[in-house]
Amino acid sequence: MDLAGKRIILGVTGSIAAYKAVYLLRLLIKEGAEVQVIMTPAAMEFVGPVTFSALSGKTVLSDFFSSEGGDWNSHVDMGVSADLMLIAPITASTLGKIANGVADNLLLTTYLSARCPVVVAPAMDMDMYQHPSTQRNLGILKGYGNLVIEPGKGELASGLEGPGRMEEPEEILSKIRQIKSEPSKKKLLNKQVLVTAGPTHENIDPVRFIGNHSSGKMGFAIAEAFAAEGANVYLVTGPVSLETHAAGVKVIRVTSAQEMFERCSEVMEEMDIAVFNAAVSDYTPVSASGKKVKRGTGEWTIQLKPTKDIAAEMGRRKSAGQVLVGFALETDNEEEHARLKLEKKNLDLVVLNSMRDSGAGFKTDTNQVTMIDRQGNIDKYELKLKAQVAGDLVQRVIKISEDA
Repeated sequence: MDLAGKRIILGVTGSIAAYKAVYLLRLLIKEGAEVQVIMTPAAMEFVGPVTFSALSGKTVLSDFFSSEGGDWNSHVDMGVSADLMLIAPITASTLGKIANGVADNLLLTTYLSARCPVVVAPAMDMDMYQHPSTQRNLGILKGYGNLVIEPGKGELASGLEGPGRMEEPEEILSKIRQIKSEPSKKKLLNKQVLVTAGPTHENIDPVRFIGNHSSGKMGFAIAEAFAAEGANVYLVTGPVSLETHAAGVKVIRVTSAQEMFERCSEVMEEMDIAVFNAAVSDYTPVSASGKKVKRGTGEWTIQLKPTKDIAAEMGRRKSAGQVLVGFALETDNEEEHARLKLEKKNLDLVVLNSMRDSGAGFKTDTNQVTMIDRQGNIDKYELKLKAQVAGDLVQRVIKISEDA
């Protein structure tokens, strides 16, 4: 985006990183942009509005009405007329409000009125940034089509070392320049994507089941990452407590492996991409009791039969142009088993993670994966938040689609 003459709203929220917004404003002005600064009341506790006003040549706005003349600061006019809205820094509090449609200050109401591209640059302490609620809210914003400039790592105001530092103004400016002036052309716009997530529960009786420890976090993050690139996502999930508000994600809830197989079968033919992330039970009881089995004095033997291998069956039905991705959670001979799964199930990409890697696997907010494609390319990634792993996966799938 050429910033010369562009009308930009710079939102500043209550973070110690608010001082960086001063430098960012100065860079935007040097680029020839016309910048209107909107500050939250908390932001004014860190940097005074006079500094921003002097650099922008405009009165800084914070309240809905002028305290002197009673003039109304129209969030609608600002939101409709802006070419770009940038919120830097954005705190966990403002992030949560935006994700859930809360509009209790001028900056938030302006955001909800904005028709232009929106860019946010988070700044907060490491634990706040890594908290599941913050990561979920970031995923929601990405699902809305907003650009999130991930924070850097380093020494934080708390004295901790880790992710949470607002990206430097020069880097933010560089990323803004890459935004196209016309509506963003998302790489997977209107593509149909199937994602499976979570565990399956195989009933033994009305109160007991065979299952596993999958939380569904990875699958939900993948669904939201695909939606952020414009895809229409069908998220078939086993029993989990997670929710998603991302635009473009349709959630289909199931319980058993058979139900998941049936729902996947119904839509597979229409899909451009399918990602089989769910931890599907390999076995299910031959028969389930209709009543709760009471405790006895003897042993209880349960006969099991194999469930349908969903990824393998969908791979058998795979048509030209479809891209299929599977997951392999292994405990030994990881790469060998992953390659066998890739070939056996007719996948284009397998995502391998190991139970031996600390911070990866079930129930964690992080994952460490290796991606292996049909050409034998191996990409190993460091330990990351699952939302970031999902983003890496989507970009890898986009590359496979473009190379096909």
